[in-house]
Amino acid sequence: MQNNEALYNIRQILVKRRTGQVINSLQDYLLTHPKQHYMDRLIAISNDYQLMADYWQRGLDDPMRAKVNDDLLKKLYVLLADIETNWQVEHSAFLKAIHLRPRKIRKDWTLGSIRADLEGYVSDVAMLQLEDGQARKEDSTELHQRHWNILHDLFDYIVTSRQWKESLADAFIDMLLSPTLDSSDQQLIVSAVTLSAMQHFCMQKFRVLITVYRQTTDSRLRQRALVGWALTMSPQADNIFPDMRKMVAEACADEEVRNELTELQMQLYLCMDAEEDTNTIQKEILPDIMSGSHLKITGKGIVETEEEPLDDILHPEKAEKDMERMEQSMMRMVDMQKQGADIYFGGFSQMKRYPFFNDISNWFVPFNGNHPAISKIWQKEKGHRFLELMTRIGAFCDSDKYSFVLAFDMVMERLPKSMLKLVEQGEAVPVPIGGEMSEDEQRQPAFMRRTYLQDMYRFYKLYSVRSEFRNPFAADLDGQDMLLFFANPIIKGSELESQSAAVARFLIKRHRYLEALKVLENLSEQNRNFQYYMMMGNILLHVPGSTRTSATECFRQAIQLQPDSEKAQAGYAKTLFNDQYFDLALETYQQLLDRNPEHQGYQLRAAVCMT
Repeated sequence: MQNNEALYNIRQILVKRRTGQVINSLQDYLLTHPKQHYMDRLIAISNDYQLMADYWQRGLDDPMRAKVNDDLLKKLYVLLADIETNWQVEHSAFLKAIHLRPRKIRKDWTLGSIRADLEGYVSDVAMLQLEDGQARKEDSTELHQRHWNILHDLFDYIVTSRQWKESLADAFIDMLLSPTLDSSDQQLIVSAVTLSAMQHFCMQKFRVLITVYRQTTDSRLRQRALVGWALTMSPQADNIFPDMRKMVAEACADEEVRNELTELQMQLYLCMDAEEDTNTIQKEILPDIMSGSHLKITGKGIVETEEEPLDDILHPEKAEKDMERMEQSMMRMVDMQKQGADIYFGGFSQMKRYPFFNDISNWFVPFNGNHPAISKIWQKEKGHRFLELMTRIGAFCDSDKYSFVLAFDMVMERLPKSMLKLVEQGEAVPVPIGGEMSEDEQRQPAFMRRTYLQDMYRFYKLYSVRSEFRNPFAADLDGQDMLLFFANPIIKGSELESQSAAVARFLIKRHRYLEALKVLENLSEQNRNFQYYMMMGNILLHVPGSTRTSATECFRQAIQLQPDSEKAQAGYAKTLFNDQYFDLALETYQQLLDRNPEHQGYQLRAAVCMT
């Protein structure tokens, strides 16, 4: 994503709440990059600021001065964000295209008009049930095509939209909570709002996401909204929009919200391990599965290999061992999936080159067999049972389901005929690699959230024009870590801090010591207990470039809180030993040996200290 250095510098001034300096800097910028409507807005803000400054210079007491200044800073933030959005659109052929396309196609973008179209779709689908035969099929095709065109345009319109007004946000909240709209439409709109707010933080878009999350009864919509507001909390905007911190604190007062945020934080980092998991699967697991299944992948497709008659005589135990090894590999895959691993990323990442994935919205749209891009394949009789079963029982994310359907014509022709015949006749049920997921399991919030995150990860990892978007899974130019929201200063002081230790332990187990350090450093002073100092001490021993003395101090603090803790004393002794303070280390090791005289590690280090 391109950034304008001049605008970036102005933003740094704005974050420090220097109202007058921001106005002057924006005036200089707009004189060299003239946009009359932006200049008019700036002049209006400047006049209000000058009026406030005149009162102050004349020594008049203005009890509303602080509030007026806050309002001016909010207006300046909105203006600056609009200018930045406009600059990026103008300097990116891709963003310019998706910005102009929906605005040229449709002139009426009032939310009332959009809502009428979306509600009309729901009633038209209901009316289709009254029709019969060919007429119903033709009307259905036309209806779904028209509806998808509207959704596609709306998605691009929202993604490239500028800052929203409060009234527009209220209208979106009302629409997203309405039972008269299709849930899939609402989910896609929430994804569009999330992408837009991640590009440039918008307080009103954030309010839409957190409000929908807290008020909706639709589980899938709720989980998308949760991902949205968790990833769009902006530390830079915290000084300008204090209401954001208040909203987050109110949400985190709910135990269920705290638990879901904790799970979400862990799931985000499990997404980051997708490529490592793929290597494990391709090198260690799949070879065993294929060798034991008597299937072989060739240029002509998947073929069954015939067993050698002599093998049963010469190697009677081989078939049994092959089957046992294959079952163990299958169970290993199932276990990886249950632990949150993205086992399908490697296979389906090669299936994202279809024209279907040229549209951003198609990466996030909930799976629907009536989607115009796949409806013809979906409605074919041949292979439909196989296709329907695989997409229903497999733990695929939505974009992988679309990939599977799009590739199905080619895959079906390459499946062993005996296998396809058994499935079509109902004599066998296909089970995807990684095992079957029951409908009850798929209705769990954690599963819904995980598959949505996998859709998001695929978009930011595989989309051809992904560089035009701020990537939450990569380092950010502004120094913001969108992914690690537990280290976000906005949650500091909230009840969510009670979950920070669990997140830090998770990160430590995955050897993400720097991330764990950031999470713990974000804890308030009153929550820095014995457990905090123990974890900090152990983390600082692993973080490159950290000073050992800081780890020593952490263990010293832990001993003060729990003088009888052997682990705290052992950590303290180890840091002293590493820093070559052998006299102090020996003293501590002797205390430890008094408690545990048979401990060989203590004996060895004490002996080294003596030398």
